[in-house]
Amino acid sequence: MSVMDNLSRVRQQIAAAALRAGRDPARVKLVAVTKGVPVEIIRQVLIPGVDGLGENRAQELLSKYEELPPDVEWHFIGHLQTNKVKKIIGKVSLIHSLNRWSLAQEISRVACEKGLTARVLVQVNASGEKTKSGLHPQEVEEFVAEASSLPGLEICGLMTIAPWTENPEEVRPVFRQVKELSLRLRQNLQARMDYLSMGMSGDFEVALEEGANILRIGTAIFGWRV
Repeated sequence: MSVMDNLSRVRQQIAAAALRAGRDPARVKLVAVTKGVPVEIIRQVLIPGVDGLGENRAQELLSKYEELPPDVEWHFIGHLQTNKVKKIIGKVSLIHSLNRWSLAQEISRVACEKGLTARVLVQVNASGEKTKSGLHPQEVEEFVAEASSLPGLEICGLMTIAPWTENPEEVRPVFRQVKELSLRLRQNLQARMDYLSMGMSGDFEVALEEGANILRIGTAIFGWRV
């Protein structure tokens, strides 16, 4: 199948999952993950229904940023090194992977230096996997309370990556836990929890049913990449 056929199928799956959950499909953002995808192929998916492009690596984002239209909404979704913050602030709409205090401080510092406000999501390691970054769920409330006081930093919600599994139902509790955490943060801290970035190619329907409103989908659209 072509990339456009894949994209059409993904959008149909998103719409069906949203309706099953009693939600409006138009309120779910589809971020196409373009890691390893050539620019000429990425251009094909810059159509209504794709709300943004997501990159894991700062250098790859920067090279594509220069080649693609200036109105593209970029999302940084990978592990962000503090020495790369200065390069992407002002170029990305949302950083999905705030996972430590030193990074929060650096994002705040650079954003203030540039006279900008950086929008971020706090990454939660809800599954406890040692191979994944993110805060333990019990650490998140204190972290959000402290990071919210930093100038130039706007916390807009949470992000998580579920363990890989052949059966997405197995990771439903992970998504549900992060959704419940976002509700507690809203209640206890009056924190803005506009976004829940949960769900990738193998599990996005379950994530959506559990409350995700940003889906990060690459393989299901572009196929396997190196």
